[in-house]
Amino acid sequence: MKRFEYFSTLLPQLAGEKEGPVAPPVVSSAAFGYASAQEAEAIFAGEVQKPFYARMGNPTGARLEKALAAMEGGAGAVVTASGMGAIAMAVTAFCEAGDTILGVGGFFGGTYALMNETLPRLGIEARFCDVDDFARIEESLREGVKLVLVESVGNPNLKLPDLAKLGRLCREYETLLAVDNTLTPLVVQPLKTGADLVLYSTTKIISGHSAALGGAVVFRGVGGEGEKLLSARYASLRPLLEKGKGAIGAILKKRAMRDFGMSANAFASFLTLLGLETLPLRMRRVNESTAKLAGLLHAERVRVRHPSLEGHEHHLRYEAHFPDGCGPLLTVECGTRARAFAFLNESKLLTQTANVGDNRTLGLHMASTIYRDFDELDRKILGITEGLVRISVGLESPVALAEDMLEAWKKAMALK
Repeated sequence: MKRFEYFSTLLPQLAGEKEGPVAPPVVSSAAFGYASAQEAEAIFAGEVQKPFYARMGNPTGARLEKALAAMEGGAGAVVTASGMGAIAMAVTAFCEAGDTILGVGGFFGGTYALMNETLPRLGIEARFCDVDDFARIEESLREGVKLVLVESVGNPNLKLPDLAKLGRLCREYETLLAVDNTLTPLVVQPLKTGADLVLYSTTKIISGHSAALGGAVVFRGVGGEGEKLLSARYASLRPLLEKGKGAIGAILKKRAMRDFGMSANAFASFLTLLGLETLPLRMRRVNESTAKLAGLLHAERVRVRHPSLEGHEHHLRYEAHFPDGCGPLLTVECGTRARAFAFLNESKLLTQTANVGDNRTLGLHMASTIYRDFDELDRKILGITEGLVRISVGLESPVALAEDMLEAWKKAMALK
């Protein structure tokens, strides 16, 4: 719990001002004036750190980037229009036609669709394997995959990867590792376990209020012994390494954001900064409540899945490596679509929406919504059944949530 105390001091101090307006300013200009032709040249050359066009960055977004980088212990960050924008930026900045990326574990539907459907149209192959299939992981690394992508906690299959082992393998084979840490800010710090990129949908628990769409990529510094980007497989990036420690930021912006325009909105960045101030308090509450709710439902024989429960395949990993919890998600298996619908509709406290990480507790039937266009094989790979309901726990009383869900469960199970 010491980390929550640390971040409760750090993040409010980073988000606000000591003089003048306390709240961070919103800079809504799309364009920025240059003092002279010489300054314009210096800005475009990266020699002067001033904004040159909002597609490539905005002062409000820059403040959010600074805060997120400090939160992760990174060299810098780039904020985007959405979480999918962050993932797309990371992949398209480092990969090109003919490359292969490896997806480890289960994935949010949008991520899986990007990798399985969209990237192949651009000539980028995607492979997938289970979080514990290290033989397959090492084989793919040996064959030269360009990027490994993993979620810190599988959404919605709730599998927990061994990030430290994955980090060691990626260092050994000089392969970039990107960790989607959307569900576990503060409680998981991927850069410390060997990740090169940390991806976020800041729309989720970082904001918490469902008012701001956004994403971010936090990156490590470049340089030192064993620098992966000096490997021959990243030769096309070599000219950008001249940017020094922050070279990954230049790669993200010049090879992806500049041309695809997944730029963050200034007002959304402002709203995200407001959410960031209270993130440590909310993360502590949500992680404690999620484990407690899972235990209360399990005790009543509700078919609930969460790593804190002894029957989960990664329960020991949860106890060893997730002492502060693993985010707001748990799932309930209702058996059939009709019972899943009844469970959701009978609940008085669940808000049915496709979001996660909100201050309110959310519920959604997976097969009929996010994964409705996926074929049977893809759903099986991702752990999507006809009766699966994903729950994202909010700030409400876990006891009240358990009482509400148990009543809804009993009514749903009464259906024939």
